[in-house]
Amino acid sequence: MNTIAVIGSGTMGNGIAHTFAQSGFTVKLIDISEKALEKGMATIATNLDRMVAKGSITEEEKHKTIGNIITYTDIKDGVVGCNLVVEAATENVGLKLNIFKQLSEFCDHNVILASNTSSISITQIAAQVVHPERVIGMHFMNPVPIMKLVEIIRGYSTSDEVTKIIMELSIQLGKTPTEVNDYPGFVANRILMPMINESIETLYNGVAGVEEIDTVMKLGMAHPMGPLQLADFIGLDVCLSILNVMYDGFKNPKYAPCPLLVNMVMAGKLGVKSGEGFYDYSESKKAEKVSKQFSKK
Repeated sequence: MNTIAVIGSGTMGNGIAHTFAQSGFTVKLIDISEKALEKGMATIATNLDRMVAKGSITEEEKHKTIGNIITYTDIKDGVVGCNLVVEAATENVGLKLNIFKQLSEFCDHNVILASNTSSISITQIAAQVVHPERVIGMHFMNPVPIMKLVEIIRGYSTSDEVTKIIMELSIQLGKTPTEVNDYPGFVANRILMPMINESIETLYNGVAGVEEIDTVMKLGMAHPMGPLQLADFIGLDVCLSILNVMYDGFKNPKYAPCPLLVNMVMAGKLGVKSGEGFYDYSESKKAEKVSKQFSKK
């Protein structure tokens, strides 16, 4: 396995492409938008520059990594000759199902098809594909080049052979793969999202402010960042999407998204990506200033 296609050049997609390319794979990065591809490649270059500055890699390794990535705006062209396709598009069920229908048509039947979905059923995705035993979940964590965990999700039909290949491949990338079964939210988000949602409920009910909630969890529970800051970092729209998937999947009210989260997403307050969420990012990408809506001043 030496040629990998990555579909989607956003935060997760460019991080996955970066990681494979740095490990010596030829990567075909695919996005329907040329502008998005340019932005994704610029992000990869910036992250590599940061690694050079820290002494993690050499200038030569940086150029070699960038040289390992080829960009495409057409899925059919991009997946030619690939051994593995990793879909990293927006967390939208309809979009992902459509992509996998196309992959089933464009890819040879021995090509492994993986999704970076953080909550959507791998079994549902695999149902769109001829030979569903080759479909698997590779849920990377953000930021991909740094975070060690990859949740490996087995769908109902995923074969032992494909699981073994992807587990070994993840280790080759310097990651720690952890195998889980296919239920809404898998493990990471089944535990994380209810915590984030409850933090938003705590704010919504006036129990404490944004900074106070995050401080309690950082200092009291030794979390590297508070849940509201983390929600902003993930994207409030992504959090809402994952909670909706779990709520629909389990029909359990404990997964129902907080009305405050719903309203913020409808208002376009999505966190870091939009410049405002629970914190204001207009001057800094760090959570240093609470959003005016929640400020006590």
